Amino acid sequence: MTDRILDLRGLKCPLPALRTRKALREAAPGARLRVECTDPLSSIDIPNLLRETGDALEASAREGDVLVFRIVKAAG
Repeated sequence: MTDRILDLRGLKCPLPALRTRKALREAAPGARLRVECTDPLSSIDIPNLLRETGDALEASAREGDVLVFRIVKAAG
């Protein structure tokens, strides 16, 4: 299954977390998201969002100036 890519580069807090929340609401259970952000606060906001929603952070990494989060939508 291919990841849906959310290019949130250049957006400042709280927009990356809000757009990620919206994408997760629209995603089917088991869907995968690759979220790409440049806002340093995303390293705090995205994991906190996932604790609230119950979705899984599969991996996170820094690729240059970009923070990349791989997220799996929780089942039901």
